[in-house]
Amino acid sequence: MIILKRFLPYLLILVFAFFAFKPLLAPGFFPIHDNTQVARVYEMTQGLKDGMFPVRWSKDLGYGFGYPIFNYYDPLLYYAGGFVSILGADALSATKLMVILGILLSGFSMYLFAKEFWGKWGGILSSVLYVFAPFHAVDIFVRGDFAESFAYAFIPFVFYGLWKTYKQKKWKYVVISSFSYAAVIVSHNLYALMISPFIVLFVIFLIFKDKKINKKISLLLILSIILGILISAFYSFPAILEMKYTNILSQVGGGADYKDHFVCLLQLWTSPWGYGGSAKGCIDGLSFMIGKYHIIFSFLALVITVLTLFNRKISNKFREEKEKLLIVILFFIFLLFSAFLTLEISRPVWDLLSFMAFLQYPWRFLAVIGFFTSFISGFLVWFVSFLTKNEKYTYACGILISIFIVLVSIKFFAPQSILKTTAGDYTNSYALNFTSSKISDEYMPMDFNKPNEPTEVANFNSLNSRDLMITSITKKTQLINIDYTAGKNLQTVIPLAYFPAWKASLDGENIDIRQSARGILVNLISGKHTLNLVFVQTGVEKLGNLISIIGISFLFLGIIHFKRKYD
Repeated sequence: MIILKRFLPYLLILVFAFFAFKPLLAPGFFPIHDNTQVARVYEMTQGLKDGMFPVRWSKDLGYGFGYPIFNYYDPLLYYAGGFVSILGADALSATKLMVILGILLSGFSMYLFAKEFWGKWGGILSSVLYVFAPFHAVDIFVRGDFAESFAYAFIPFVFYGLWKTYKQKKWKYVVISSFSYAAVIVSHNLYALMISPFIVLFVIFLIFKDKKINKKISLLLILSIILGILISAFYSFPAILEMKYTNILSQVGGGADYKDHFVCLLQLWTSPWGYGGSAKGCIDGLSFMIGKYHIIFSFLALVITVLTLFNRKISNKFREEKEKLLIVILFFIFLLFSAFLTLEISRPVWDLLSFMAFLQYPWRFLAVIGFFTSFISGFLVWFVSFLTKNEKYTYACGILISIFIVLVSIKFFAPQSILKTTAGDYTNSYALNFTSSKISDEYMPMDFNKPNEPTEVANFNSLNSRDLMITSITKKTQLINIDYTAGKNLQTVIPLAYFPAWKASLDGENIDIRQSARGILVNLISGKHTLNLVFVQTGVEKLGNLISIIGISFLFLGIIHFKRKYD
């Protein structure tokens, strides 16, 4: 009975979340904007099977020439899907399982954080609102940006770890907040960019909230952020410092120019649900609603909080709960500023902070708005509990409102249609080498001559000529061996996208390679020889790996050696 009572909230969240991920249990798949997700899980799986770790290269995407997508595009979801696929699931099933996992984690993580303030039933309401935030549905069933939805799941964990670190001064919560922050960064670097200022402000608030600053608490909170950055360095270092080897910057501006994608104020309250794209102006093909009840509950929580603080008689009753009231105000300020950044009126801020151009779409802030509104809304259940001192009223309030939210929101968590597709439809050579590659080819070298037709994709058999005969080819993610016979010394272009990590050797002797518009240029000598191409991590990548290892080691040393000191 005690065990059931303890795990009842998680069971309820699982039941509620089921209605959000139910469409993912159906056979087949559904159309999404970024229809490369299954292919990326498949490529990650191949990289792991080939023994590459960290996986940085995709051998089939990039029109078969390959490219370093996992150096740049938010790999955590694909690592998780890849490991699941290795255990026996096909790429499509693994992808869907990862989306389901993300939905569940978002519910559980918000419950853990909100419960610290609003109790069990308030935590459940915040959890349900977080799972069923309209933009969460847009990310999954419209845009298909599963990496974003995965990052969404870890944001509450970061705040939970920081809050528990502040309250209990235990090293284990530093571990939670650090790994969670690293998970947000590795899940989606743009989400990390959006949420990081609020994380820093939350830490500053905790440090200076009390008149007497506790140096130990300050150190632990700051370490939580620093260690999260260090742990994610294996990914973030190459993503930032090796961007010049790709065409990623082409994604900034053009059709993804932030100036064309601000939200109109009314759209935050109501906008038609659709499966199209974002356009300039107030008419878009997809919805940018925050959620009517998210807004109503948040404003109601703020009004109650302000009235409570400024009414002396009422305020005295809440003297011991003033901390919660301050948190409501802080998060509401965060909410207002996030909403402000989605609107045209905030353009001077976007123009001033040039790095924000990488966010592309101001409406991305709907994700953090969903976090703040969902968290604040749980206050209402706690307020009922505080006034009535009756658990039955609190239970009824939390559960009934949660059921209501599910019923009015479930319509958003549905795909436009279900396609009778299998994993093979996304992982066959044509889908990998052309269809998926054409959707996302910004990870190719800047001057690469990209194929326009399926017949132009990479083909190692095309190396054969009158003077060159390929006798055998062994191709793995990080290794290509080519046995050949040449009638004379010659230059040839290997159909492999240039990246400085690739090194070449001829019969074990290192040789130079040069960049070409259709691959890498090598000099071959006459006779029978073996050409080896090996992906050797660059200095930047090795440094990132080392920093991540240092960050993880520091955390575990803290667990082993400083447990008594901090706990």
